[in-house]
Amino acid sequence: MAFRPSPARAPASLLREAKPLRAMFGEALRLERLQRLLESQLQPAAREHCRVASWREGCLLLIVTDGHWATRLRYQQRRLQRQLEAMDEFAGLLRIQFKVQPPPPPRHKPAATPPLSRNAADSIQAAAQGIRDPGLRAALERLASRGKTSD
Repeated sequence: MAFRPSPARAPASLLREAKPLRAMFGEALRLERLQRLLESQLQPAAREHCRVASWREGCLLLIVTDGHWATRLRYQQRRLQRQLEAMDEFAGLLRIQFKVQPPPPPRHKPAATPPLSRNAADSIQAAAQGIRDPGLRAALERLASRGKTSD
């Protein structure tokens, strides 16, 4: 018996019908709205270092990129809490917690290969001429062609 995947459906259809997906999407929109409100109250320099992680039962959890910014925000915590409590979305705010979580390191990009000199390309091309295997010969010729344009 072969596995038959279900037919593809439009994202809007999935969001309307799949309750877990709809709830997750709704929560993401809610956090995005709370993030914008938080950023409106933060100093411009702090905005890129702080994001809303959750808002439940009177506790706002903020993720901060490093200890330096967490300390700076803790000094401003009372002012920030008063400003946020004035907004309808943060009604009932009892405390703000800060959690330090460094951003993930950038993905490693493969190192750029050094250019192939004309002399090396000519040597590879000459070696390719003596090869009988067509696959290997083609691969060596492709390699040699990379070096002929750079000098």
